[in-house]
This record gives sequence, C-alpha cells and structure tokens, in this order.
Amino acid sequence: MAMEKTYIMLKPDCMKRGLMGEVISRIEHKGYRIVDAKMMNLDEAILREHYAHIADKPFFPEIVAYMTSGPVFGMIVEGENAVLGMRILMGATKFEEAKAGTIRGDYAFSTGENVIHGSDSVENAEIEIKRFFR
Repeated sequence: MAMEKTYIMLKPDCMKRGLMGEVISRIEHKGYRIVDAKMMNLDEAILREHYAHIADKPFFPEIVAYMTSGPVFGMIVEGENAVLGMRILMGATKFEEAKAGTIRGDYAFSTGENVIHGSDSVENAEIEIKRFFR
C-alpha cells in the first residue's frame, strides 16, 4: 500500500451549510490525517487555472460565480492510498449517482454544488497541492 497525499477542498455550499465539521470527521474516522489546511477565498484567476479543462465551456461562468460565492476550506490529506480512498469516501461527482453513505450521497443537492472536491490522481494531487498551498 502506498502512503499518499491528496488535495481536498470543501466547497462554498459545504461551508454555508455548516457541514465542515461533519466532513472532516468522516475523513479522520476513515483513518486519514489532515496535514495542512486553510480557509481561502478563491478568485477567477486561480479557478481558470484549476478548471483549465473546462474554462472554455459555456457553463464556466456559473462555476466561477459558485466557487467565489463564499470561502472554501482546502486540505492536504495523507494516508494509505489517499487519492482513491478519498474519491470513494466522497462519492460520485454527479449527485444522482452518489451512493448513500458517501459525502456527496448524503449531502449534495446537485452536481453543480456537490460539497467537496478531491484530486483524481496522484499527479493531479501534487499539482493541486502546489496550486493551493504555494
């Protein structure tokens, strides 16, 4: 088993709904360690970098509006197979596909506002950690 670090971000809807403690508790109860964390207010520049793969899509302005609507809480989470493990704990990105018992399955109301972001690969985790924890 590989010890890994991944980037996890609690999105504005998570923060507005007061779910931060619950989500962090789930991460810790799963056996992962939060090795660094910070509250941030994102701007369009960092969102264009983070979402470069969809920045030219017609729905991108909605993402910017949502992700700048309030603070986010970024974390570096560490543990055995943390990238895949956190992806499983978070649940499917599309809220209607997220199973009960996962963070998104229990708390997300829509795919656009789905509570949490997590890196999808070890390589992207390294990039995202550098991006948000410069």
